[in-house]
Amino acid sequence: MYDNGGVLQETVDEIAARLGASATLEDRSFQLLAYAAQSGDIDMVRQESILRRRATEEVRAYFEGYGIATARGPVRIPADADLGVLARVCVPLRHHDVTYGYLWLLDDGTLGNAALASVAGPVARVAAVLAQEVHRRQDLGRNLRELFSTDAEERSWALSELDVRGPVAAIAVRSSPDRVAALWTLPRGVLADSALTTQDESLVALLVPAGQDWELACRIQAMYGTAAGVGGARPEPAQAWRSWREAVQALRVADRVPELAPVAAWSDLGVYRLLVRLPEAELRELAGEIGHLAEDPELARTVEGYLDRAGHVQETASALGVHRQTLYYRLGKAERLTGRDLADGEDRLLIHLGLKAARLL
Repeated sequence: MYDNGGVLQETVDEIAARLGASATLEDRSFQLLAYAAQSGDIDMVRQESILRRRATEEVRAYFEGYGIATARGPVRIPADADLGVLARVCVPLRHHDVTYGYLWLLDDGTLGNAALASVAGPVARVAAVLAQEVHRRQDLGRNLRELFSTDAEERSWALSELDVRGPVAAIAVRSSPDRVAALWTLPRGVLADSALTTQDESLVALLVPAGQDWELACRIQAMYGTAAGVGGARPEPAQAWRSWREAVQALRVADRVPELAPVAAWSDLGVYRLLVRLPEAELRELAGEIGHLAEDPELARTVEGYLDRAGHVQETASALGVHRQTLYYRLGKAERLTGRDLADGEDRLLIHLGLKAARLL
């Protein structure tokens, strides 16, 4: 996974041997990078980290509460029985005043300041390796801006600079200022730009081999804790810009339609593939067809559920957990509010599209 993975493993083994302590290395997003042979008592958090390759959000919040992200030296973290956490020392892996990851050492009471100072050299070496990987992957990802451009000349230039082969797919992820995801930990062959600006917003952009797009989108979404969109696969990198456009639109749907969140694939969007392409003014015009129905969320949800199920009353009532008579009452109210007849095919279609359009606003 990493060009310098061997260096990381060798260094964490060296540190563990010097200190006689169980040690692990994680990146800033708490993804496991390397670990030494574990000895003595290890807690559930350490076991889960090794098995799942990542700490849970609850554990992450506990550790970050001790200021490890900005600490300039080792941080002692006490045990917590409720979380299943044994006492440990966190050594931030900093290079040029930037934290790129963490060295974790289970502390049985023998890790004094002098012992920790004795591994300052290996710690600095690991931090430098992580920083080098970050900058290398950032350099590779910078050309995505041009590759995803609608300008043919910019795309042609980017293709000449990149060593990428199809089929490929694009992924768009909503960036989160309070998260620092280690994009460089992704497999080789994945290109990433952590701050690609589009429509006055900053997104994380990725170009990945088709077939790995869904798995990697879920992984990146978990890193950032926001929404993600996956574009359709394209056989040639020259068409990657189309996949990127679809990924951005799928992200927009994931942001607004809970049923398709937190990761939405373009191929799964159904009618939203058409609606999300409309300008906002046209969406508002279409949403306006449902009139005052939008002012009653429960009523709107009822009508949408009814239309989603092709007008099957019993199925809709069961899904909503209401009596059939309650459903009939709500449908009648909706007809009065919209001035439309739900028994008429054209009216049903217009209301259905209006309800879907309203979700995107």
